Amino acid sequence: MALLPILRYPDPRLHKVAAPVAVVDDRIRQLVSDMAETMYDAPGVGLAATQVDVHERVIVIDVSEDGDDLRVLINPEILWASEERQVYEEGCLSVPGIYDKVERAAQIRARALDRDGKSYEFEADGLLAVCVQHEIDHLDGKVFVEYLSRLKQDRIRNRLRKQERELSKV
Repeated sequence: MALLPILRYPDPRLHKVAAPVAVVDDRIRQLVSDMAETMYDAPGVGLAATQVDVHERVIVIDVSEDGDDLRVLINPEILWASEERQVYEEGCLSVPGIYDKVERAAQIRARALDRDGKSYEFEADGLLAVCVQHEIDHLDGKVFVEYLSRLKQDRIRNRLRKQERELSKV
């Protein structure tokens, strides 16, 4: 397993739309293992392949308290989303140190392939529903800050660019 570098907003590669995985093979299973290790190390509760500059539809999620409930979603799709909405304060490994409120569907039903390529469906609410929607957005080339006002987006972009400049001086 290996830790993968995580792209940081506003990197344009975060806006690439991920392609469906044609075959779940050893290469994809290795990607899943590396992504899980990267997510846990960061630490985070979700990671999309887009964030590690792999533009295929692969997500890892673990919203458990103990970090012992890894979910693998390959070619995920939302089959149904409730009309009821919820607001959660979201953060993102690609937008370090930034948190803001985003409104999303309160409940979803989704379908994906697991790490063995078997199709499964599940329902989710709360943090898991938020996380699935957030990570699928990454696969579709969207970062959570794009739900915020243009002013907030500009401030976040400028703050992260400043952090990058300061880090490169060290």
